[in-house]
Amino acid sequence: MLPELGQFALILALLLSLVQCVLPLVGAQTGNRALMAVARPAVAGQAVFVALAFALLTWAFVSQDFSVAYVAQHSNSLLPWYYRYSAVWGAHEGSLLLWILVLNIWTLAVAALSRNLPDDFMARVLGVLGFLSAGFLLFCVITSNPFARELPMPADGHDLNPLLQDFGLIVHPPMLYFGYVGFSVAFSFAIAALLGGSLDQRWVRWSRPWTNVAWGFLTLGIALGSWWAYYELGWGGWWFWDPVENASFMPWLIGTALIHSQAVTEKRGSFKAWTLLLAIFAFSLSLLGAFLVRSGILTSVHSFAADPERGTFILVFLAIVIGGTLLLYALRAPKVAGGEPFAGASRETALLVNNLMFACAAAMVLLGTLYPLLGEALDLGRISVGPPYFGFMFTLLMIPVVLLMPFGPFLRWRRGDLGATLRALRPALLLALAAAVPAAVFARGLPLKAIVGVAASLWIGLGILLYAFSRWRKAPAGRRYTPEMLGMILAHFGVALFVAGVLVVESTSVEKDLRFASGQSVAVGEYEFRFDGVEHAEGPNFSADQGTIVVSRAGTEVATLHPQKRVYTRTRQPQTEAAIAPGLFRDVYVALGEPVGSDGAWAVRIYVKPLVRWIWLGALFMMLGGFITAADRRFRVKAGMREPGTGIGEDTATRTDPGVPSRASPIPNPGSPA
Repeated sequence: MLPELGQFALILALLLSLVQCVLPLVGAQTGNRALMAVARPAVAGQAVFVALAFALLTWAFVSQDFSVAYVAQHSNSLLPWYYRYSAVWGAHEGSLLLWILVLNIWTLAVAALSRNLPDDFMARVLGVLGFLSAGFLLFCVITSNPFARELPMPADGHDLNPLLQDFGLIVHPPMLYFGYVGFSVAFSFAIAALLGGSLDQRWVRWSRPWTNVAWGFLTLGIALGSWWAYYELGWGGWWFWDPVENASFMPWLIGTALIHSQAVTEKRGSFKAWTLLLAIFAFSLSLLGAFLVRSGILTSVHSFAADPERGTFILVFLAIVIGGTLLLYALRAPKVAGGEPFAGASRETALLVNNLMFACAAAMVLLGTLYPLLGEALDLGRISVGPPYFGFMFTLLMIPVVLLMPFGPFLRWRRGDLGATLRALRPALLLALAAAVPAAVFARGLPLKAIVGVAASLWIGLGILLYAFSRWRKAPAGRRYTPEMLGMILAHFGVALFVAGVLVVESTSVEKDLRFASGQSVAVGEYEFRFDGVEHAEGPNFSADQGTIVVSRAGTEVATLHPQKRVYTRTRQPQTEAAIAPGLFRDVYVALGEPVGSDGAWAVRIYVKPLVRWIWLGALFMMLGGFITAADRRFRVKAGMREPGTGIGEDTATRTDPGVPSRASPIPNPGSPA
């Protein structure tokens, strides 16, 4: 009866989510503190029942209860124990339950760590989160029940998709969902501010740590997905502009604009409308991603389902969320104004350009992703939009961001000194040119894209290091590197690594398809590859042909690689497992194809990929930047520090920043850290 208990727990969680949605919002509107006080117990109860349901589904996989249809479809008796855990979220029903669990974890964290915020404001925040949870629980209970029985019980299950029998499935979806779903907190704070009419800077400061943590998780999730696709799919690429890849990238682009816009609104009172809309669209695009993954309207290797009923449910929910929030925004728009004026040469202007470019990039990706559907709807035929469009347009839109990024930290708020900023950045510019010009003149074989990549990376990286040095020289000892400042420095340095990795690997990667006979040696780039033949290997639930390839450079052996061609026992599905010799400055990548001829030769694909690891290293720096920023102590409201009648803390700190004029101003103390 454990599956039935799991289903019952989901129904109880749904009922509690409706209580969490309705009563606190009514209490906040009427001033009824008893109704507002219902919010936190409802959050805790819902989290307990969702966690119980998730634990019971996990136990069904671990114990191999094939009477549960979802388990029978995505597991079998040969599946290794560690993949039984990750198989829980390996398909639609379980991944939806993971989404709901993550949403409950975020909600529970907000409820527990924001006790010193105003009661009416928190009631609205938790009420909005309850509405979102109710929508997804209703979706799960009505159309996607993970506990549905399959009777009579089969003797064995089918299998987990071989592509998903990998470490990447264990870590990638949870991290991605913590980012996706984390934007619901910024969304809820924005809607709570609109509902309450309190559209000043306070709600922005309270939501900033949550937004930065969500952005950090999404950055990590996307990077893990890229890394998983790189080594698991056997094609040697790290990003293909697949519709589902785009579905995660669009919220990241809007989230990047949001974390910068929040900084301006919190510190200067400007960009209020930007910040509200970006908070709304960041989570709305996360919902759109869920629709694309689960509706089946777009073809992708990452899609979970192709059920029109499920797609219709999410589409209706998406329309309610986006339509309702934009209507609310339109009604409150006259109050969304204010902020101090600023000059063309100012930090605000640099961040405004940043917002515009990232918003335009998200719109470009959205158009390219949905254009095939629009073409089909307009009877234009099935039109394919691929990497040439996305790559060109995205690069074009990011050029202003790369050029202006080093200027932002040096420019003052309101009115900056462009001449002084140029003088401060002169060493970075000269060093970037010093690296690029000789390479362009003397290294005739080096592609222009690689030269531009190195120059752009040096420009961004040296620019942020110069700013860090400026902080060291000019700022007081105790405020040289606040967590917020350190987070910004790390994230921008990560962008520098990412830019170098992308442009260098895209322009200098070597790819070669070979017919390899045993004992044969072939030179590819600076490396020599010797094929020592293929032998049979057995895995826990597959058999494989395993090749042995010895890689040498200048006569010295650097790696022995063992690529495999697997066939899974239960489904007889073939799967290529590449072998990689990783390195900080290059990867050597080998994938085994099919037998060729009768002399024991095999088709083999070889890649040499310079700086490819810098792509994911840069993403890790960006992720750390988001997490460290969220840890800044000034984002906390301490018990007892409340303004009369509002519950809002107040601090009269004076900011010291070499790029900001020192001036004392009352700063409301912010909300809880994530």
